[in-house]
Amino acid sequence: MSPVDTHLRPTARWVLGHALPSRAMRAAGRRGDLQGQLLEHDVAASETRLQEIAEAARVGGPLHRAKFVRLTASLPTVKEVLGSNDFATGVFDIEQGPLRRVGAWAKATDQLGPLQPPSLLVSEPPSHTRYRKLVTRVFSVRAVEALRGRTEEIAAQLLDELASSAGPGGEVDLVERYCAMLPVTVIAEILGVPASERERVLEFGAAAAPSLDIGLGYREFRHVERSLAAFRDWLAAHLASLRDTPGDDLMSRLVAEQEDGVGLTDAELEATAGLVLAAGFETTVNLLGNGTVLLREHPDQLARLRAEPDLWPNAVDEVLRIDPPVLLTGRVASRDTNVAGEAVRRGEVVTTFLAGANRDPDVFDDPDVFDVARPNARDHVSFSSGRHYCLGAALARMEGEVGLRALFERHPDLALRPGRRRRRTRILRGWATLPVTLGEPAA
Repeated sequence: MSPVDTHLRPTARWVLGHALPSRAMRAAGRRGDLQGQLLEHDVAASETRLQEIAEAARVGGPLHRAKFVRLTASLPTVKEVLGSNDFATGVFDIEQGPLRRVGAWAKATDQLGPLQPPSLLVSEPPSHTRYRKLVTRVFSVRAVEALRGRTEEIAAQLLDELASSAGPGGEVDLVERYCAMLPVTVIAEILGVPASERERVLEFGAAAAPSLDIGLGYREFRHVERSLAAFRDWLAAHLASLRDTPGDDLMSRLVAEQEDGVGLTDAELEATAGLVLAAGFETTVNLLGNGTVLLREHPDQLARLRAEPDLWPNAVDEVLRIDPPVLLTGRVASRDTNVAGEAVRRGEVVTTFLAGANRDPDVFDDPDVFDVARPNARDHVSFSSGRHYCLGAALARMEGEVGLRALFERHPDLALRPGRRRRRTRILRGWATLPVTLGEPAA
C-alpha cells in the first residue's frame, strides 16, 4: 500500500468529515449559533440544554436559519423534509469547488460503513427502491416477531449471568453486562454467526458504533476504519459460507432473496450486514440504557406497567420519544424547493433535530412528561421518516420491550447508583456506564 493510501487519504477523510465540521460548528456555537451549540460535546448529555436549543429553534420558525444549515425542531417540518424527494443524503455529491474534489480523491472506494454507499442510509432511488424492497422482505415485522422467543431466551440467560457476576451489594455496570450484550447477541444470530465466532462480532459491533457520529478524534476515527475493514474481510468469507451452507437466519435468506431473478450484490449484502451491526447495536444499547433510567426515575410509570403489562410496547415508544438514541439527522436539497413555506436552495443542508421534534408542544400534550400510556407516543421520529425510515425499527422495538420487561420483572428492586456517565458523542445519545444494584430477584 502506498504512503498516500496509508496516511494522506485517511487524514483527508478525517479532516473533511470530522475535524473541519466540528471546529467550524464549535466556533459558531460560541457566537450563539444554535446548530453549533447542538454539536458541542457536553450538550448531548444535558436534557435541559437540548430542549432549550429546540425551543429557541422553534421560536425562529419551523425552519430556523443557522450559520451553516437550516435547523428544524418542528415535527411536521421534520417529517416534510425527511419524506421529500427534493432532499437527499450525502454532501459531496452536491457540493461544488475544491472541497468536493478533495472529498472525491480521499474517498475510500472499498470502505464499509453505515454512512458509506451502498448502505441504505445513504443510497437514493432508483437503486434504493430496489435494494430496500429486497431487504424489507427479509427484515419484515413478521420475521422480527419470530425472533421474539429467542430474544427472551437470550435476555433470561444474560440476566442469569448478570446476577452471578455482580459485585458486592449486587452492583454491576448494566450497559456493559446487559444493555450491550443483548442486541449484539441477537445481531450475531441474525447474521448467522457460529457461536465460536460471536466474540469477534461483539468486538466489531463495539468498534463500528462510533462510525455514526461526527467529530471523532483522529485515533478513534482510524480505529473505526480499521475495525470496519477487518469486519469486511471477515464478512466476505462469512457470506461465501452462507451461500454454500445456508442456515435458518435472516442473513442466509437475504443472500438468497431475488427480484426478477436479480439479488443483492456482494457490496450491498456487506453494507446491509454492516448497517445491522453498527446501527442496530448502538441504538438499541442506548434504548435499553435510557429506558432503564427513565423507568427507575419514574416509579409511578413502572408501577403502571406492572399493573398493565399490555402497555409495554407503548412504553418503549415513549422512551424513544422522550430520550431518543439518535439526536438528529441531516438532508441536502438536491434541487430548489420549499419547506414549511420557505424557499430552500439546492445544496442547502437541513438538520432535522429529532429529539427536539419529539417534544413539539403542537403535537404532544405536556411534551416533557414521561407517560407510558401516552396515546400518540408512536408519533415520534426517533427512527427517522420517509424512505430512509429505520430498517430495524421493528427489531429495536421488540428488543427494547423484551429487554426492559425482563430486567424489571427479574429485578423489581433494581436501583440506580451514583457514577453513571453519558457517552461523549454528538449525534448518538446513551449511557457509557450505568452502575446499578440489582436487589433481590423476584420470587
